[in-house]
Amino acid sequence: MGIIDDILQFESLSIVGLEKNTGKTECLKYVLERLPLEHKRIAVTSIGIDGETTDQVTRTQKPEITLRPGMYFGTSEMHYRQRRLVSELIDVSDVTTSLGRVVTARALTQGKILLSGPSSAPALRHWMSDMKRLGIDLVIIDGALSRLSSASPAVSQSMILATGAAYSANLTTLVNKTAFVVELINLPLCDDALRERLMPLDRGVWALDRDGTLRELDHVSALSQDLRFDGIDQCETLYVAGALVDSFVEKVRKNRALRQVELVVRDFTKVFATPQQVHLFKKSGGRMSVLQRSHLLAVTVNPTSPSGYVLDSRQLCARLSEAIALPVYDLMAMDNS
Repeated sequence: MGIIDDILQFESLSIVGLEKNTGKTECLKYVLERLPLEHKRIAVTSIGIDGETTDQVTRTQKPEITLRPGMYFGTSEMHYRQRRLVSELIDVSDVTTSLGRVVTARALTQGKILLSGPSSAPALRHWMSDMKRLGIDLVIIDGALSRLSSASPAVSQSMILATGAAYSANLTTLVNKTAFVVELINLPLCDDALRERLMPLDRGVWALDRDGTLRELDHVSALSQDLRFDGIDQCETLYVAGALVDSFVEKVRKNRALRQVELVVRDFTKVFATPQQVHLFKKSGGRMSVLQRSHLLAVTVNPTSPSGYVLDSRQLCARLSEAIALPVYDLMAMDNS
């Protein structure tokens, strides 16, 4: 199956860029142009601002977002007024952004739009629930710079990751950095029974002992200087409900009693540890798992950096695909072939 067929297997998709100018918006444009609208109802929004003709940071040209007749979209009041298409107003939400309330509408003609939808994960989930009630088959979310929250499995079922020379102009570094993000996205799910017990816990650090006892470590946090606690030699699993940082991973790794512990986080967006610490932890016998996992469908690449540096597209796609065992696409090259 091709990338469009893969997307249609899910009810929601996030497109996330690892850096500005890695081709995230170009990927969104590619997908929107090819989705079948005859038997699918599609809605699109952005957790940031998308559709600008010029990047506000680098001053480089950006691809505009073109919607086709029948597509639903969510954007701010300000950008809704600036639309260059005829649309049917569906709803004006109570959810507000810095650019006004979130407006939901359906395109009646083909035209250009600036997307600036719900700006937080909870607001995004609420908007997506509204779309489901409207009978939408697929919601597409354009993620914001350096905010992977829109790609959390708690928000979207599937995702596409955009990377490129803007993330690193060195081919080997780019492959390694991207492969690590993919490694985190693909962390295995923990045991079903364990997931059911941990899912309601949204804060703190918890220990699961070998006898099945689950207890909160009241004096322990992800930033704690001291990881010692009573019964540590019976601990089989540690669950960090918040962010997982380098210092915590290192303390677990260096504690002999926790040498083979399973370290669980809610999903990959909670991991802020570096590749070095994660790999040392795994090498020492530790395991990492998640309560929720995203379906990473593909990685797209933009071999050109904003400064004009260009990597070899074929070599980049081949090296990255080999490293992550997933399809890798240069969508611009596919368009021009």
